[in-house]
Amino acid sequence: MTGSIAPLSWWAEALTALFVVAGAGFAAIGSFGLVRLPTFFRRIHAPTLGATLGVWCVSLATIVYFSAQGSQLFLHAVLIAVFVALTAPVTTIFLMRAALFRERQRGGDVPR
Repeated sequence: MTGSIAPLSWWAEALTALFVVAGAGFAAIGSFGLVRLPTFFRRIHAPTLGATLGVWCVSLATIVYFSAQGSQLFLHAVLIAVFVALTAPVTTIFLMRAALFRERQRGGDVPR
């Protein structure tokens, strides 16, 4: 065996577990909004926020875990979180514009 992985300290394990569970919770709450809300225009917001908050929490868990494991600050995961934070609103805007266009084509009551 070329190397061994040392066990993490209790605070790093607890903090990593907290962030992972929080991230999964945010993603699950956002997914429930997808099912429970009545219209597309209401459903689009909850999953976007849930996914973004979930990714941030899991990225923080990754930073804590690998920083404690390697005894140096590990910030590579921030790039993933920043990418999701930048692209999720853009994707949501495109989906909303397409939905507004389709609703206008059907003669629905939507803002101009």
